[in-house]
Amino acid sequence: MSDNILPQQKSPKLIVVTAFDRDEGGDLQPVFGPAEQQTEDRAIRTAKGLAGKHAGVIAWSREANPALGEYGEPTTLFLGGDVPDME
Repeated sequence: MSDNILPQQKSPKLIVVTAFDRDEGGDLQPVFGPAEQQTEDRAIRTAKGLAGKHAGVIAWSREANPALGEYGEPTTLFLGGDVPDME
């Protein structure tokens, strides 16, 4: 048996913040981002800072391995105001 068992590697996370404003027709349009963040805490701080300046803002994360095309379910970290339905 091998004594060189590696601990399971943590999957990389995609962490994103996007802010929205309404256009002349009243539709929500992205005006900031999607901007990738280094940590969930930073994403939440960024989103909170944008919340008072825009119609809506969302910060979310999900497990992601773009090289393999593998993505987990998104988790909302912060939601403020109005944001469009995210797929």
